[in-house]
Amino acid sequence: MSAPLVTILDDEPSVRAMLGEALEEAGFRTMGFARAREFEAALRSAAPDVCLVDLSLPDRDGLTLVHRLALESGAAVIIISGRAQVQDRVTGLELGADDYIIKPFEPAEVVARVRARLRKRAPPEAAGDTARFEGWTAHFDRYTLEDAEGKETPFSHAEGEVLRLFLESPRRLISRAHMQEALGGAAGESFDRAMDVRISRLRTKLREDPRNPRLIKTIYGAGYIFLGDVSWE
Repeated sequence: MSAPLVTILDDEPSVRAMLGEALEEAGFRTMGFARAREFEAALRSAAPDVCLVDLSLPDRDGLTLVHRLALESGAAVIIISGRAQVQDRVTGLELGADDYIIKPFEPAEVVARVRARLRKRAPPEAAGDTARFEGWTAHFDRYTLEDAEGKETPFSHAEGEVLRLFLESPRRLISRAHMQEALGGAAGESFDRAMDVRISRLRTKLREDPRNPRLIKTIYGAGYIFLGDVSWE
C-alpha cells in the first residue's frame, strides 16, 4: 500500500520546500504547486489524501477552491494562511475545510495535523463504506447520499465526518464535547459554529424540516441524537 499523498498549494517556494521536506521525512508522498491552475490540472490524474491550501493565491480565491475541494474531493482539506482573524477561520471551516493553520507555523505541527486528519478519516474496522438508513444510502467511498429513487446528492468530507459520527451511534446522545474529541479541532465558538453549519447542511440534503427534523434532533443544552435504524455494508 502506497504512502498517503499530500498536495501543497502555496505560491511561496520556501513554504513548499519546507513542508515537502518535513512531510516526506515523516513518510508521506508530496506534490507541490504554486498556482491553483496547475493544482486543478493535476487533480485529473492524482487523488490526494490531504490537501494543504494557502488562501492567498495569485490566480484564484483560496476560499472558493477550498469549497470546491470539500464538495468534490474525498481528501481532507487543511488551510494554511497568514490570515489570523477569527472570521477568516470560521469562513474557511464553514466552506468545508477540516482544519486551519495560521502562518508562521512549525513544520512538525503541520505533520501532526495531517496525521490527525488521516486518523479521523479512517473508518472503524467494524464499519464499511456504505450505510443504509430510513430510505437513504450514504456512500462514504464516493461522498454521496442516495435516496430511495436512486438520486444522488454529494456531501463534503467535513459533512461526511459528522454524518458518519451520527450513523455509527444511532439513538445515542452525542454531546458537543464528544464531537470535538472525535472530529478534532479547537473547542470554542468557531468549532461550535462550524458544527452547526455542517449539521444544517446535512439536514437540508436529507430533506429534513428545519423546524422539526425527523432524523437529526437537537437536544438543547446537551447535544444531538440521530433517530434512525442504520445498517452498514
